[in-house]
Amino acid sequence: MVERTTTSQGVNGRVVVAERPADIRNVVLVGHSGSGKTTLVEALAVAAGAVPRAGRVEDGTSVSDYDDIEQRQHRSVQLSVVPMGWDHVKVNLLDTPGYADFVGELRAGLRAADAALFVLSAAVGVEGVSGATLALWEECARVGMPRAIVLTHLDTARADFEDMTETCREILGGGRAESILPLHLPVYGPKGADGHRPVTGLIELLTQHVYDYATGERLETPASEEQREQLEEARNRLIEGIIAESEDETLMDRYIGGEEIDLATLVADLEKAVARGSFHPVLIAAPPPEGARQGLGTVEILDLITRGFPTPAEHPVSATGSGGKAAALACDPAAPLAAEVIRTASDPYVGRLSLVRVFSGTLHADDTVHVCGHGQGDNGDHDADERVGGVSAPFGKQQRPLPQAIAGDIVCVSKLSHAETGDTLSAKDYPLIIEPWSMPDPLLPVAVKAHSKADEDKLSQGLSRLVAEDPTVRLEQNPDTHQLVLWVLGEAHRDVALERLRSRFGVHVDVIDHRVALRETFATQASGRGRHVKQSGGHGQYAICEIEVAPLPEGSGIEFVDKVVGGVVPRQFIQSVEKGVRAQAARGVAAGYPLVDVRVTLFDGKAHSVDSSDAAFQMAGALALREAAGAARINLLEPISEVHVVVSDDYVGPVLVDLSSRRGRVLGTEPVGLGRTAIRAEVPELELSRYAVDLRSLAHGGATFTRAYARHEAMPTQLAESMRDKAGSNG
Repeated sequence: MVERTTTSQGVNGRVVVAERPADIRNVVLVGHSGSGKTTLVEALAVAAGAVPRAGRVEDGTSVSDYDDIEQRQHRSVQLSVVPMGWDHVKVNLLDTPGYADFVGELRAGLRAADAALFVLSAAVGVEGVSGATLALWEECARVGMPRAIVLTHLDTARADFEDMTETCREILGGGRAESILPLHLPVYGPKGADGHRPVTGLIELLTQHVYDYATGERLETPASEEQREQLEEARNRLIEGIIAESEDETLMDRYIGGEEIDLATLVADLEKAVARGSFHPVLIAAPPPEGARQGLGTVEILDLITRGFPTPAEHPVSATGSGGKAAALACDPAAPLAAEVIRTASDPYVGRLSLVRVFSGTLHADDTVHVCGHGQGDNGDHDADERVGGVSAPFGKQQRPLPQAIAGDIVCVSKLSHAETGDTLSAKDYPLIIEPWSMPDPLLPVAVKAHSKADEDKLSQGLSRLVAEDPTVRLEQNPDTHQLVLWVLGEAHRDVALERLRSRFGVHVDVIDHRVALRETFATQASGRGRHVKQSGGHGQYAICEIEVAPLPEGSGIEFVDKVVGGVVPRQFIQSVEKGVRAQAARGVAAGYPLVDVRVTLFDGKAHSVDSSDAAFQMAGALALREAAGAARINLLEPISEVHVVVSDDYVGPVLVDLSSRRGRVLGTEPVGLGRTAIRAEVPELELSRYAVDLRSLAHGGATFTRAYARHEAMPTQLAESMRDKAGSNG
């Protein structure tokens, strides 16, 4: 790895460039909101010399800051990449939002990374380890992603290192708690006036070295007798954990037999176990004092990343080539190009920017590449050749130009107008597609309309670009309610999406009440007479028809039957009556919702030789249906969804009670392992509009759900009357 000095803008003017995939580490930082991920990235960047001092999201100086929305909300809302150099290795740190609404950015970071740092606040305790953190830990485990844990906020009064470590072992370790062990113990300074002892250093358990960070510099000090006694039990436990994961099966017998295991052997086995994803070390961190260079634990974390985490070559990815044949991607700069768009954004000066992870080959500025994907924005499913603009290294709001990006690296690419998040970039003569990563289904509906005529003209393009940038936003033009609906992950996600629509694409929208697609049907049989007769002034109109309406089973639609005899309604006007009936059915007969599942039988009528017309009989058909509806009992039908909730066992009771309060019918529950239960229920869609928000609050982030349309069924009488009254007052 080399550092090249450039004249481009950037902190310290340096661009870290890796010349081999083996010299790259891609690490994603994940953890609950407020755990200190961005602060840790800042501290690591300062320790590595990437920036002279830590910045803040609040004042826009954060190296992770890319969007002014983050400054206003005082939290990260999107993925950002911070490259730095350490021990001749290029480290790409991917900082992800901790708030659940931005899990799409988190999943993009997981796709781009080869290892993960779980950043957990010791001040939060068990709440920060359970729920969403546990689910994410298990997700990483399923794909074998190496993980380490970093504990932050140890300097707060409620923090307890030992308790937090044991909590991580019990919850995240599951049946293998011995795979989660600390590499260090904190060193506490003298008590302050509030009785709290700040953390000023750490003890390395393997080497038994003590490092004092109190001054902002890492200074080695001799271990006191008290510290040696303190670390003995933890050190023995760590050694046993490392030996248990060693590939040398004789090592445990030698250790039990009293043999002193060589330190170099232990370190090597530790690094191998971490890289394999079978051992998960616990580290500690704190930001540096104001103006200092090194925060607590930053050197140790960077050492673990460069020596223990795997290289991109150890994280294989497959693609599909022409003819649908699977192709393993070689992490080799000389191989054919295969890269994936991790996220897309619009820069006011550069235009569209694509964050790209190169899995194979080398991506050069001004290359012509093949873009292939399954996008849902402007382009839909698409295949196109497109010329790459500039290639650059992202660093906060700045882009540092690069001539190329080799396999394993993460860079920004400009001017890819067709590429969307999840698309594959490949050599134009060797097209490939990498299967996109899974995204959560957005389940919070937000109905919008253009604020003005000028906004209406730009609305379609703005929304499609928003969806192309953020795959966790889904756009729906509802054919029943005629509403434009954005489906998002939560209220914070909604706010960010609407703000981006305004600030990036210049489109202002108003949020309106979301309507659920109800239906109407006849509960009883009834007859109706439609009479449309006007014979004063100008051409006359004359049409009379008699109909009977009867209910049909669900899913039957509108069935029209002709039983006219004797030609009382001429043949050419039978279809006119049917048109009028169907048009009125689409408009509804009670509360303005479409009428379904009825048989309409035309059995009698009258016509005039001169004044009857197609329009007159259409009007008569509509009037006849409305009169029949007035003589019958009309049911309002509401859509029912089958809901599948997976929740921590601790919150099964409250979730079941909540489903019952939503008029839900529980179909069954079953354990799904690791302390979680799956609940199946049928719930009216009217009760699910805010369920994505309410469930998260109810289960403290420890639940997920999916929904699927099941059927329409009759609404309770009292609620149906309320809906009719509301429709009448609006009408």
